Amino acid sequence: MPGPDPSAGDSVAQNPLTRLTLADLRRRTSVKWRMHPPDVLPLWVAEMDVPLAPAVADALRHAIDLGDTGYAHGTAYAEALGDFAAGRWEWHDFRVDRTTVVADVMTGIVEVLRLVTDPGDAVVVCSPVYPPFYAFVSHADRRVIEAPLGPDLRMDVAALDEAFRRARTYGRRPAFLMCNPHNPTGVVHRRDELEAVAEAAGRHGVRVISDEIHAPLVLSGARFTPYLTVAGAENAFALISASKAWNLAGLKAALAVAGPRAAADLSRMPEEVSHGPSHLGVIAHTAAFRAGGPWLDLVLDGLDANRTALETLLAQHAPAIRYHRPEGTYLAWLDCTALGIDSGRPTGEPGVASDIAGPAKMFLDRARVVLSSGHVFGTGGAGFVRLNFATSPAILTDAVTRMGRAVETHHASAG
Repeated sequence: MPGPDPSAGDSVAQNPLTRLTLADLRRRTSVKWRMHPPDVLPLWVAEMDVPLAPAVADALRHAIDLGDTGYAHGTAYAEALGDFAAGRWEWHDFRVDRTTVVADVMTGIVEVLRLVTDPGDAVVVCSPVYPPFYAFVSHADRRVIEAPLGPDLRMDVAALDEAFRRARTYGRRPAFLMCNPHNPTGVVHRRDELEAVAEAAGRHGVRVISDEIHAPLVLSGARFTPYLTVAGAENAFALISASKAWNLAGLKAALAVAGPRAAADLSRMPEEVSHGPSHLGVIAHTAAFRAGGPWLDLVLDGLDANRTALETLLAQHAPAIRYHRPEGTYLAWLDCTALGIDSGRPTGEPGVASDIAGPAKMFLDRARVVLSSGHVFGTGGAGFVRLNFATSPAILTDAVTRMGRAVETHHASAG
């Protein structure tokens, strides 16, 4: 059973990341907990080890009690997001009439690409980047062009400018698919960086699509800027959901949001696209944005503590792993190149997230900890792993301790 009631006064009890034991979590049937054998600690796919936010659970129970499991209707989801965006991000010109509901963020991205690009056109991404960007874009018959991040893991405007120029040579309607905040690095783009993106995109005639699924998960010390609030982004799109921040990946629903000069494009979205979201998904996401803020704040406090704890644990158990402190998300991008492990690629292409190679394979084999393998994130990913720290401090400590022992064993066997 779950741990103490979060309404208790104890600050530890109020941290949703401490509510579930390892035994509780192993009862789950999601991919995070069933993909690998039970002796493996899963710190890979983007699921959080938390119970549902009470506001979300209550909304779902109410719907089930009513048998309210038909087709979704209305604009409550967009209205809830608009109020959340105004309160959290000062996005005061959010317009409900410039939104449409889609099944999830990646489905929405593909549907927007179909509106503003043609088959064979180029889509620029900043690698290393979320692996499905490669797979979904390629399956939609568009061509991926990489603009690698800079050494500081932030967007390199010069690389973007060159990629935009190249993209124009492949077709007449190129696009830029951006992670804001960035996955896997956890970088939260500053307003001046986004303004530079908008200027370059405008100059080259590139449409921008901003994946803002991690937008509510910005940690202390950083500030999220919605791309559509930036000057020059009027013809862009954003895709947003409560999926990551409230752990709702299994309850499908997201919103595509258009800038004022992109509204006409969004109006051409086929009606059947909005049949994909689940009614329960819409209910859950609406409740999260409408009433889930206090719970989210507790999660953010827990993630902030885990972010610092991870830095300490790595310094203690695996100092050769370089840790770039993330500004947002619950993902840590760990540089394992100093370990001297062969990062050779398996046969798969970037975006095939089931492939495990290099350091990730070593940690799975020797530590029984599964992390996301860096090579599937594209250029710049080989030799890295992505670690999901949205878990309990106890599980995080166990995992990093195991990883440290695995590094020692690897060095001993290599010597």
